[in-house]
Amino acid sequence: MTETPSTGANKTRTSLHQEVDFKATPHRIYEILLDSKLFSAFSGEAATISPEGGGAFALFKGIIVGRNIELAPDQRIVQAWRPAYWEPGVYSLVKFELQPQESQTHVILDHTGFPEGHFASLSSGWKEHYWERLTKYMAKA
Repeated sequence: MTETPSTGANKTRTSLHQEVDFKATPHRIYEILLDSKLFSAFSGEAATISPEGGGAFALFKGIIVGRNIELAPDQRIVQAWRPAYWEPGVYSLVKFELQPQESQTHVILDHTGFPEGHFASLSSGWKEHYWERLTKYMAKA
């Protein structure tokens, strides 16, 4: 996994970029990220996902909430995304790009527009709650 932090003029990070590879097709990754049962299975937490553009989601027992802004099947997912503890109405933008590469999928995550001071927790959260769990789930499948 690679990570590139983005910084503004004041060096405060409000966006992050991570890349990770999975031994699965883009279709499978897309399906797991947008199907309530599959998301719950890989994350180990309850998830409710409406898998269409404009559809709402609540992940990790409602800790993460938002809506799907743009869905390009097997290629891209763009979401308005927020932890429930952020100030009401504050959303960030999460974009997953799914790129096929031989027998795996290269996932590019761009998470932008989050409040200052959240870079470290979000960066580690993506690694721990998404990439590591998804890797373990794929190894069992």
